[in-house]
Amino acid sequence: MTQPRKLDIEDPAMLLTYLRDTDKIASTETPTFITLDGGVSNRTIWVKREQGKDWILKQALEKLRVKVDWFSAPDRIHREAAGLRWFTQIIPDHVPEFIFEDNDDHILAMSAIPQPHENWKTTLLNGQTSLNDAVSFGELLAKIHNAVNDHPSIATEFDDTKFFEELRLEPYYSYTATQVPSAKPMIRQLIDDTRQRQLALVHGDYSPKNVLIYDDRLFILDYEVIHFGDPAFDVGFSLTHFLSKAHYLQEHRQAFIEMATVYWQAYHTLLSQRLSATIQLYVVRHTLACLLARVAGRSPLEYLDDTHRQRQQAIVIDLINNHIQTVPDLFGAFTERLTSYNESN
Repeated sequence: MTQPRKLDIEDPAMLLTYLRDTDKIASTETPTFITLDGGVSNRTIWVKREQGKDWILKQALEKLRVKVDWFSAPDRIHREAAGLRWFTQIIPDHVPEFIFEDNDDHILAMSAIPQPHENWKTTLLNGQTSLNDAVSFGELLAKIHNAVNDHPSIATEFDDTKFFEELRLEPYYSYTATQVPSAKPMIRQLIDDTRQRQLALVHGDYSPKNVLIYDDRLFILDYEVIHFGDPAFDVGFSLTHFLSKAHYLQEHRQAFIEMATVYWQAYHTLLSQRLSATIQLYVVRHTLACLLARVAGRSPLEYLDDTHRQRQQAIVIDLINNHIQTVPDLFGAFTERLTSYNESN
């Protein structure tokens, strides 16, 4: 007996048949399908509908699109769907609308952010910095991390950290430790500490590439790594993008450091006292580990060339050995090392 063909939403004919057969659209409707850059872990399609709101469809991949082997169960898309439903309560004006999910073909459908919008990563790489956007980014993250105070059921709904292990701790931290032996003790200790620090709802992929800006408002996307865990990871992960761009775009370096500073200040000011009391040292350690992972891990930043990667690795190793304790001190030391490297070359 012939097995049914597994749905691939990047195949327009298959997708159209699926949407009609499952009554997601009318049998007479013929939307336009545009394949988007879904990052390394998903197929992503923009469904331009003839009537009503446009949709974005995401289908999780089992084998991620990177050079080295990297696998994760595609049912993580349903964790993302759960995250989206919660974020519509926590930050309701800053996420798309949930439309539907399909448990068999591992699909999540959400409303498309209206056009014209901009991807924040793209604008930042073009040197278009904004302190206001950085402040909003920090405030939104603090609201996410504080959410368990009003919604204690979050702790149990998101207590499974399997996808965080598969998509963050292993490829970013464990793998990097094998590539940079001098950082292995710090990274191994950080992994242990992270597993113990179950304190808040963690986005897990909080970065400019997952932010669209429409009508001067930030929309937060991509929640497949969401879990209840260490909030410092989100901060370190996101600060890595500001600092790496400060490294990459030398002429805009000070602007990116200022963005990182106001982002941290906005976040830390709004954070609950329960979380803020212990978070700073862990933010420093996660930032250093992520800065290293994005040049030596399974998913290096594509805009950094070999020279950038070698320099960033050397700076991070130096900073690890200096046992920095506070986030402002980290910003200052990172900037000082970058300036020193530029002056000596």
